[in-house]
Amino acid sequence: MENSNMLEYARMAVDYGIIGILVLMSIASLTLFIERLMSYGSVRIEDYENKEELELDLGDNVSTIATIGSNAPYVGLLGTVLGIMITFYSLGDVGAVDPKKIMTGLALALKATAMGLVVAIPAIVFYNILLRKMERLLTMWEINSQKKQG
Repeated sequence: MENSNMLEYARMAVDYGIIGILVLMSIASLTLFIERLMSYGSVRIEDYENKEELELDLGDNVSTIATIGSNAPYVGLLGTVLGIMITFYSLGDVGAVDPKKIMTGLALALKATAMGLVVAIPAIVFYNILLRKMERLLTMWEINSQKKQG
């Protein structure tokens, strides 16, 4: 009985821990995306003396969104691997193999990978949108700089 309580605790830890981390990653990427969009909307390119200074200001938190997008599938995969390990361990503990129990355990383990992808895909889209907006603002700075010189 003690082993089944530990297995249930491990399942809950994987479910709430991994899914919780992925939810936090999702909230962080969305929050940073909105912050960057608002920042880009209020940037005054004429206030910048050189392109590098503008690029530094525009790039704040963009790499964090890219990091979330690239690592979310791995966090989800970790949850899946742990879930599969728990499923197989619990089956070994019981003795008799029930195919329904195996399939249910594996299906539940895969939800972590699915959640990781649900977090990663929008984060990468956010990153690409911000990258394009950065490129546009930098190009506009170059055009303005050339107008001032010529």
